[in-house]
Amino acid sequence: MSEYILPLERLIEQFAKLPGVGRKTATRYAMAYLDWSKESVDTFSDVLNEAKTKIKRCVVCNNFSENDLCPICMDATREAVLCVVEDPRAVMSLERVREYKGRYHVLGGVLSPMNGIGPEQLKIKELLSRLDKENITEVIVATNPTVEGETTAMYLMRLLKPLGVKVTRLAYGVPVGADLEYADEVTLSRAIEGRRELM
Repeated sequence: MSEYILPLERLIEQFAKLPGVGRKTATRYAMAYLDWSKESVDTFSDVLNEAKTKIKRCVVCNNFSENDLCPICMDATREAVLCVVEDPRAVMSLERVREYKGRYHVLGGVLSPMNGIGPEQLKIKELLSRLDKENITEVIVATNPTVEGETTAMYLMRLLKPLGVKVTRLAYGVPVGADLEYADEVTLSRAIEGRRELM
């Protein structure tokens, strides 16, 4: 038997589905939510629905966008350097630094055979297609420094090197196992400046 009435229990369960949110935090969120005014709840609901219906993926880079092309892909002043990341959160983190002036390619995850994620599940074919079309001079592999991220980086390096494009890897100042989205601006800035070519 639940310690809370059913509507509250269901609300807690929904908050607990968010990444990094355990039962205690989900309960705090639910309790705070119940203190909101009806207007605040309606606004929150509207914003959630709007985000789900209006945010889509850029047809070029797979980043979040309101239109077919994201603002970065529409920016003709961007350099012919392509930063390959796992997900849009990494794009947002790198853009906060304001050091990187190139383009992005969002893979949509990392290679993880244990979870059934192979090259076909990622946006790798689209990446290869972009290299020719956009005359890319360098590909920066910026997957997270996890086992899966490193495996993906090595796979991409072997795939891209024969094509004659310069392939570099971010020089990480973040600990192994950490995600880019949690790194501070200084660390990310140093990582971009200290990137190295993959051998």
